[in-house]
Amino acid sequence: MQMSARRSIQKRRSEAGIALLIAIFVLLLISVMAIALIVSSGTESALAGNYRSSTGVYYAAVAGLEEVRARLRSNNPNSFKNTAPGFLPPSGTPLAVCSPVYVINPVGGEAVAPWDPANAYYDSEFGPEYAGICGPPPSPSPSTLSVWNRSPLNSLPFSGPLYKWVRINGVSERSLNLDTYPAYDGIDSKLVYYDSTYLNDTNSGSQVLEITALAVLPNGSQKLLQYLAAPVPIALPPFLAALTMVTKSGNSVAFSSPSTNSGYSINGLDQDSVGSCVPGPPIHAVGVFSNVDTQNVINGGNGGTGILPTTTQPNYKGSMIPAPDVQDISGSFPANLQSPAGLEALAQVIMQSADVTITPPGGLATGSSLPTGMYSPSPNPMTVVVKGDLDLSGWNQTGYGLLLVRGYLNYSPAASWDGIVMVVGKGTVTGTGTDGGSGEIDGAVFVARTLDDFYNLQSPNLGKATMSYGDGTNTNMGGVGIRYSSCWIQASLPTSSIKILSFHEIAQ
Repeated sequence: MQMSARRSIQKRRSEAGIALLIAIFVLLLISVMAIALIVSSGTESALAGNYRSSTGVYYAAVAGLEEVRARLRSNNPNSFKNTAPGFLPPSGTPLAVCSPVYVINPVGGEAVAPWDPANAYYDSEFGPEYAGICGPPPSPSPSTLSVWNRSPLNSLPFSGPLYKWVRINGVSERSLNLDTYPAYDGIDSKLVYYDSTYLNDTNSGSQVLEITALAVLPNGSQKLLQYLAAPVPIALPPFLAALTMVTKSGNSVAFSSPSTNSGYSINGLDQDSVGSCVPGPPIHAVGVFSNVDTQNVINGGNGGTGILPTTTQPNYKGSMIPAPDVQDISGSFPANLQSPAGLEALAQVIMQSADVTITPPGGLATGSSLPTGMYSPSPNPMTVVVKGDLDLSGWNQTGYGLLLVRGYLNYSPAASWDGIVMVVGKGTVTGTGTDGGSGEIDGAVFVARTLDDFYNLQSPNLGKATMSYGDGTNTNMGGVGIRYSSCWIQASLPTSSIKILSFHEIAQ
């Protein structure tokens, strides 16, 4: 028994301290796991923070791009045309590659001068991007404030997106290092345009703009993003004549000229340069949609007196010789725009993109109702819709852009319009003014009766389109007439959207 007890005691002594070692080992294991969790948590927090910063600065830069994209549309209340006249070149004049303009966003009153090398937000991207083409940005460059620095947004209790500036400039084949349609004649310095299908260097369509935004967060995170974008104009009917009068299926046109005004003409020879746009080939003087209407315009009929006297017929000249150039264009005109529904759908699209919509009390607007912004301080083409009749008697101004009249248009010999005049609705143009005047329409005139007297859709065919300068016996209105101008038409095309052609991030 003593031997057994002695062995038991020795065994217990040899096992002494094992529990302590196990406890220490467990504590070490827990400590390692705790440290690993802390490190992992810190890494995840850092990753989450970096992701927040990266996402925040990315969307701040996108906000700058999207603000400029929206403000390039003239019917936006905050458009550059409305809020910063003169910031961009006038319509028809392109923005040069080496003449950037900037939208700046000086949050909290900080200094933002991207053209100044000493400024914290200097545009150091422009010089390298256009090396061999341009130098650094002109100092100072034209600039305007972001909408976040204008009333009412500048009075909000929080700041807007933290982008610092957005640069807008033109692009050329050389700056893009891209040979464009249609000639593919080598990369040169020609500006690039977009015709809704192709990039080209022929001034066809809308100029392609480069839009670049810099965003900087308080923690120093930065992001440079860039769009190539171009305005996409509304697809208007092809203007195949200086004056187009649309009718179908027996509802013939009525035309009466100002017979006692030997100077009045409808001229299809392309005229007037606008900006970099130059005139093109001639078109018809008057376009109609049947041989019957050809005779109605020339000789009278359907309530019109035609082109009288015959000595003034040479004034109606265009691409076809001899004058008068009055032609059936129905075979070359889109079939979907030869119906009331098709033309009404087009009118609705124009109305949705209008810069100004006038709904006159009593249904009659006058020249004083038209926006003064069209001609102050310089020609500023606008899309103007009159939801009713428009009487321009005594209005001796010049309008610019696209004028859509849904009711009757009474034209004055003192009034002028550079651009497009569309009388689509009641489809009637009159001119009974006997007062003097040298007013003229440079661009194109389009007349179609899609609505009845109560503004209901004509069904099933278009109604009688009428242009009558007088009552058939007293056609002594003054004025110069209608002169076709493809450049004024192009300068007046309303924009449906600003299309993004490319988008990328610039490495810094």
